[in-house]
Amino acid sequence: MEIGIVGAPNSGKSTFFNALTLCNAETGNRPFVTIKPNQGVAYVKVKCPHSEIGQKCSPVHGYCKNGWRFVPIKVWDVAGLVPDAWQGKGLGNQFLNDIMVADGLIHVLDASGSTDTHGNVVGVGKFNPEETVIFLKKEMQYWIKGIIDRAWPNLRHVKNELAASVLAKQISGLGISEDYIKKCLIEINSGQRICDWNEELKLEFAELLRQKSKPMIIAANKADIKESEENIRKLKEKFPDETIMPVSAEAELALRKASEQGIIEYVPGESEFKILKEIPEKQKAALEFIRENILKRFGGTGVQQVLNKVAFDVLGMIVVFPVEDQAKLSDSKGNVLPDAMLLKKGSTAIELAYKVHTSIGNSFVAAINCKTGQKIGKDTELKSGDIVKIIAR
Repeated sequence: MEIGIVGAPNSGKSTFFNALTLCNAETGNRPFVTIKPNQGVAYVKVKCPHSEIGQKCSPVHGYCKNGWRFVPIKVWDVAGLVPDAWQGKGLGNQFLNDIMVADGLIHVLDASGSTDTHGNVVGVGKFNPEETVIFLKKEMQYWIKGIIDRAWPNLRHVKNELAASVLAKQISGLGISEDYIKKCLIEINSGQRICDWNEELKLEFAELLRQKSKPMIIAANKADIKESEENIRKLKEKFPDETIMPVSAEAELALRKASEQGIIEYVPGESEFKILKEIPEKQKAALEFIRENILKRFGGTGVQQVLNKVAFDVLGMIVVFPVEDQAKLSDSKGNVLPDAMLLKKGSTAIELAYKVHTSIGNSFVAAINCKTGQKIGKDTELKSGDIVKIIAR
């Protein structure tokens, strides 16, 4: 699973990316600090079942902290998008190509209204962030439409039921499957031959494709700034169908760096931290500001919450723990609960087997739900938190 971090220039995307990954992507108070996409590893957070089984886990990938398992996923911080990017303005074509590898998107938005859609600093409260939401969705919509337009001449002599296959070949590079295309065509159901659609129907189709193939939530960044509260309220009123979550990427980055340095004990996504050693008063005051004005106010910085929201609620993922030794719940080397694997909700035992390794999927015989001890078949649907042993020939 891959997540793209998108937004206007100078909105805090790279700070958000750094908070998730500690990759130290360049940041700055100017447009187009990010030119080429930054790639890093972030971690979604789930309850680790080691507390249920009474054994300490030993993750091979990711890590476990205070009873929480952190499962790695790939994230991308791509160049900022400006108005008319779909026509090649700014770094538009590069941006739009870059985000197509993503399964889901996080739109980092400057909720304080201190930067405009071009990334220019205009002063807190001087710009309406609603405009950023509108323009970003429009750019993606028009860009997708521009690509499918090139396939339209090929639809002239094609029956509607075969149109999805023709369109899928045209947009194969966008990571949009034929299945998504079929669903969108059914949903529009205009009653017309597709080759006769007007521009309005094409745009509706492009937006549906974006929604289904690249679902997006809004991280309302700089939420701790006074003017952001009213802006976020208005955003939720203006866009009731959008998921909008308050975020302070800068605070999360500060907490994670302090935790990495052993200054504080902090679990990403938590609403509290503990100072572990004596630090200068200035640094202590900064941490206390985060505690009082962000953690207590919002219940966290919002960064981890946003990532989890995309993975589990928007993309519908679950986490399953495959093991080789049913008794010890370990791999062949004795690592307890060594792997935590992300699967789509509704995934079956055979799909887990193929996720572990193609050869294991090919030689699948059965599986065992290690929590219940019951043998399960290849079509048994798995639940998040399941511990599963695969039996293969």
